[in-house]
Amino acid sequence: METSHRNLTQQLVHELGKAIMQEKYPVGSSLPSEADLCSQYGISRTATREAVKMLTAKGLISSRPRQGIKVQAIKRWNLFDTDVLEWVLHGKPDLYMLRHFLQLRLALEPEAAYLAAQYADQEDLVQIEAALVRMKDATNGYDDTHEADIAFHQSVLSASGNPFFSQLKTFIATALKVNIRFTNRMIPVTLVEYQAHADIFEYIKNKQPQLAFDAALVTQKATLAIVNKQIEELEASTN
Repeated sequence: METSHRNLTQQLVHELGKAIMQEKYPVGSSLPSEADLCSQYGISRTATREAVKMLTAKGLISSRPRQGIKVQAIKRWNLFDTDVLEWVLHGKPDLYMLRHFLQLRLALEPEAAYLAAQYADQEDLVQIEAALVRMKDATNGYDDTHEADIAFHQSVLSASGNPFFSQLKTFIATALKVNIRFTNRMIPVTLVEYQAHADIFEYIKNKQPQLAFDAALVTQKATLAIVNKQIEELEASTN
């Protein structure tokens, strides 16, 4: 019974989390009351109350007496929470959200490459190289373009030796998947893109931190510049 109760709570948490991301309940709007949620989803008041507490802890909602349950501003969301990142992909991430992801990647990934060039051990190098091989295969259509790219960037985070960076693997995967939404690219990794990643690996393997940092910085800046241009064009077309 306890397991069943927990599953019902988790199910409601995920349903409401996705509904918020899909803007069924926009920022500032009210969710149904706990009593109404019980009726709507057919679960107990206890399970509903626990679900509300969990969403509150993730920063998505606030629940106060006589004020009801309201969706919080995005700046209050725990965007590093793995559930929240998963729900982002179920929602409607826009170019501005993508830019936020890329801005943080710009701050993190060059430093991760720098640290990896200092601290990566043989196992780390094997993982990065394996991801790089997958990217090379993807240039010929023999591997999944996006999964290979995600594996490369996640392996560099792990190789940094910094446990905080390693905890950002889900964030990086989500950021890259959001990027896919806007590039909608089904073609393989280009040879130019592959070479840019191969250069980062070589600098890491040869313990050249600054060169690894610079190479990662160039790739991140290039992607951010593309998105900034798309936003400028979008804003110009709506003015």
